[in-house]
Amino acid sequence: MTPVATPLPQLEPATDASRAIPPCPHFGPCGGCQLQNLAYDAQLADKRRQLESLLEPAGLNLPDIQMHSGQPFGYRNRVRFTLQPYRGLVRAGYLSVRHDDTPQDGADPLEEAVPSDIPAAQAHAAFVPVTQCPISADLLWHATEAFLAEVNRRSITWIERAPFTLDQLELFTNADESQLQMSLLVRTSARGLPDRFENELTALCEAIQQQIPQLCGAGMYLLPPKAGRSRRAEQPRPGPAWGSRGINYTVSAHGSFAETTYWVPRGSFFQVNRTLLPELAELVTAGRSGSLAWDLYAGVGLFTKPLAAKFQRITSVEVAEPSFTALASARMPNRHAVKSTTLEFLHQAVVQREVPDLILLDPPRTGAGEEVCELLGRIGAREIVYVSCSPHTLPADLATLTAAGYAVTELHLLDLFPQTRHIETVAMLRRTK
Repeated sequence: MTPVATPLPQLEPATDASRAIPPCPHFGPCGGCQLQNLAYDAQLADKRRQLESLLEPAGLNLPDIQMHSGQPFGYRNRVRFTLQPYRGLVRAGYLSVRHDDTPQDGADPLEEAVPSDIPAAQAHAAFVPVTQCPISADLLWHATEAFLAEVNRRSITWIERAPFTLDQLELFTNADESQLQMSLLVRTSARGLPDRFENELTALCEAIQQQIPQLCGAGMYLLPPKAGRSRRAEQPRPGPAWGSRGINYTVSAHGSFAETTYWVPRGSFFQVNRTLLPELAELVTAGRSGSLAWDLYAGVGLFTKPLAAKFQRITSVEVAEPSFTALASARMPNRHAVKSTTLEFLHQAVVQREVPDLILLDPPRTGAGEEVCELLGRIGAREIVYVSCSPHTLPADLATLTAAGYAVTELHLLDLFPQTRHIETVAMLRRTK
């Protein structure tokens, strides 16, 4: 089956009981948090109805959806702001997009404001400078203010005479806000930046560190000087760097999940909800053990590490840098790291005929896809755990897997992105034939 992108069902008209006063002064124009005008219980109920309505056309025999929620504000460990001049100063904000059609769900509202699959004729972006971001960790906005103050104070170097244009600022902190990484994306026609910018970046970071001592590392990344931003198509080139290349991120214990620390390099993928992450890790790994497990789309090893303690062997598959480097460097003697796409790995695995007890997959918003799911069906693992960040692609993938002999035994909705329409789902599947 080919996944078909279907617009999310529209919100039901809010009643007085379900309404809320948005705490953010930028609600509406910003566009990042679409649901702040609803009480949190009403948001959860609506997301449940949305997921049910998207799954229903697939005709699947599904269990009741189990809901998981956490802290509705201050939960984000990562933000990416657009940088633009505004009234004589560089400001941080978001690109508010207005579409002729309802936008697709699945995009992180604070990391990709202009989805690349929306035609330019249908999308109209306007820069919205912001003075706060209530869904983010406090440290992230404090660091943004410190960055803007220093850049504007050093405007001759960073704005007026720089061989680049400031484009985006990404900040990433760990769960307890004790460490912070900064990525500065700039647009330039040059193949590289003058050597002096290594010293300039050092001076900038040391000045920021005086105000934000948690800042431990930073890097500049070069983007082409073209209009129309697309994180899916553009590949930033590394430029000058300062300090540590990443942070140590500790996910606290939750139920059977033991406290685990990960090395997360700057620029690698990691789940953004710092308050609900322990529950997600426990949900995915609890009660699972055996001889062999596969962790597909493994990232830096969020699920690999806890599963390695429960399985005799575990194979982790990741293709993206720097995530793979972090994954491969983790000390787990029973773990085999493979740098490959999931599709390429599964084509080889089918030939080798090795059958794991558990296959875990956490694909991007495009989903696993028909070919991957058909190969999983041919391999025939006893259990599959599917972590999905897109309710649009999930139904087709589940339909392919059930046709291949699996039954969905549990279905969980985790509200990793409160105040937004984003839906995260975990499906547990068992082999039935």
